[in-house]
Amino acid sequence: FSQYWPLFVLFFYILSPLPYCIARRLVDDTDATSNACKELAIFLTTGIVVSAFGLPIVFARAELIYWGACALVLTGNTVIFATILGFFLVFGSNDDFSWQQW
Repeated sequence: FSQYWPLFVLFFYILSPLPYCIARRLVDDTDATSNACKELAIFLTTGIVVSAFGLPIVFARAELIYWGACALVLTGNTVIFATILGFFLVFGSNDDFSWQQW
C-alpha cells in the first residue's frame, strides 16, 4: 500500500537458511546424539523466522503500514518459509538425491 517498510523482511529470507547451512558444513552427521552446534543453528534460525513474523506486526502497531499490508506480508512469510522448509526436507538428506551434487 505505497510503503516500502515491509521490504525489510527480505533480509530475514536471506538470513534464515544461513545458520543451518553453516552448521551442516561444520558438523559431521555420523553422531547420533544431539550436537550443540546444530542446536544453536536451529535456535538462531528460529529467532530469525520469529523476527520475520514480528517485524510487520511492529510496523503495523506503529502505524507505519496498514494492517492489510501486514496481513499480506505475514501470508508471504508463511509461503516463503514453508518453501524453505520443504527445500531442506527434500534435499537435506545425504542420500543419492541431494542438492549437493548440483
